[in-house]
Amino acid sequence: MTKEIYITQTNCITPLGFDVQSNIDAILRGESGIQLHENTSLMPAPFYAAIISEEKIDNAFAKISTATKYSRLEKMMILALEPIIKKAEIDLDSKVAFILSTTKGNVTALQNDSEESFKTAHLDVLAKNVADFFGFKTQPIVVSNACVSGILAVSIAKRIIQSELYDHAFVIAGDEVSEFVLSGFNAFQAMSDSPCKPYSKNRTGVSLGEATAAVLVSANPATAKIKVIGDSSINDANHISGPSRTGEGLFRSIQNALKEAQIDGQKLDYISAHGTATPFNDEMEAIALSRLGLQNIPVNSLKGFYGHTLGASGLLETVIAIESANKNILFESKGFDEIGVSESINVIQKNEEVFIEYFLKTASGFGGCNTAVVFEKVK
Repeated sequence: MTKEIYITQTNCITPLGFDVQSNIDAILRGESGIQLHENTSLMPAPFYAAIISEEKIDNAFAKISTATKYSRLEKMMILALEPIIKKAEIDLDSKVAFILSTTKGNVTALQNDSEESFKTAHLDVLAKNVADFFGFKTQPIVVSNACVSGILAVSIAKRIIQSELYDHAFVIAGDEVSEFVLSGFNAFQAMSDSPCKPYSKNRTGVSLGEATAAVLVSANPATAKIKVIGDSSINDANHISGPSRTGEGLFRSIQNALKEAQIDGQKLDYISAHGTATPFNDEMEAIALSRLGLQNIPVNSLKGFYGHTLGASGLLETVIAIESANKNILFESKGFDEIGVSESINVIQKNEEVFIEYFLKTASGFGGCNTAVVFEKVK
């Protein structure tokens, strides 16, 4: 019999707060982390993004460590993981995996032209720095597959525990807003000139954001927050930056995840979608959901609150979706006004109390990657 897998601890560090509850409170108040920034070291012109105050990161980090060697992103990751590891009270032995998920990692290190900075920018170095802070005994596992990284890491954690390689997996996901990332999206002409509006007729592109999120994935149901019941990741192999126009990769990912979960798609109470507010992504998602007959299931994108946090997005949005399910509240898809995709989908326009038993988390990213994971409320 296949092992049942659970997420037992969650945490996140975002512009809306440094723990899960403060993030939920901000979402319920309708607050967004996206602000207008004028920072020429990041971009010549003013831009909208969700950025965490440097001072808040440093102050919070100073409470847990006096070390000065950590990068900004490493501090954010350590801050997200620290309360979970403390609360879990698990011996970090050879049966405990450490999975780090990111899109760009310490890319800001490359601003300094030195051998040391070049080394710091490598993802394995980032993973080792964070793992060593806590004293993990196992070799870190790095997941870097564009913007599905955060949720793909949950899928990988589930599988390695089911394979009996590990008993538990601590998963951390994170990315920061950097000159590199901003210039990249700007070069694609994908940056919105106002806070992003996923699925809306008036959307003009992505708002970027930064965050870290952490979870403990385990086969132990004792303190379970949610059960992970199905997952799949399919690449549509369409284009380096443009998704399949028919939503094929996402369609198959969701189909497979539902099959493993052994539930009909109509049993889903909620979909936490990717929703970047770019013309192609939102359209592709709407087509995929419609092809699966899921167009009436309530769906939201949390990008209106957090911006697109790249490799962190899938895990951060899962953390928020778990709260949504356990509190039986559908959170609004902030920024949405009028449907702007060719297939009609049921975008959540205001916070609403409904019973949630099953939900789906999806993510899609550059290079044609797609991931879908189905969750079930713990009985």
